[in-house]
Amino acid sequence: PHAPLVLASAAADRAGYLLRPDLGRRLAGESRRRLEQCAQAQNGSDLVLVVADGLSTTAVARHAVPLVAAILAMRPSDWRIGPIAVVEQARVAIGDEIGTVLGVPYVAVLIGERPGMSCQDSLGIYLTRDPRPGRTDAERNCLSNVHPGGLTADAAASRLWWLLGEARRLGVTGVALKDRSTAGSRLLP
Repeated sequence: PHAPLVLASAAADRAGYLLRPDLGRRLAGESRRRLEQCAQAQNGSDLVLVVADGLSTTAVARHAVPLVAAILAMRPSDWRIGPIAVVEQARVAIGDEIGTVLGVPYVAVLIGERPGMSCQDSLGIYLTRDPRPGRTDAERNCLSNVHPGGLTADAAASRLWWLLGEARRLGVTGVALKDRSTAGSRLLP
């Protein structure tokens, strides 16, 4: 893969990110222009990975590289991955704008989750089919608690590829797509 595409949200700083969630869901003007230039060189990618700092930059610093490496290593041969975008001051919905500009059918946002009482460095993965601004959380699938003491990078990558295969087969993500990737190991409703 090529070098990551480093972008910024419309939130100029951390205070703006925290006080104005809407700014973290949109690209800054210059970043959007750079992404549009990149889109012209696109050649039909199926999936874009977005690494977003979210509420835990520590989680991204510790776990994003191993997670991206696991996702790339497990990529089925019939999936083409576009540029990897790294976005500062970003929220989950930033992937909708990135996916729209690049014209991809799927976007997976790897984002630092809100630090909890038992874990300060957990990543989440949000998968969206047909990304475009205005998508709701009900239209996304989420894999959370990605860190060595929770869902490992390899396990998360495996579950993501299972979800992507089912999303492609069924034409949906979100509440219409149930994660049954580990059906043999637990009871499902």
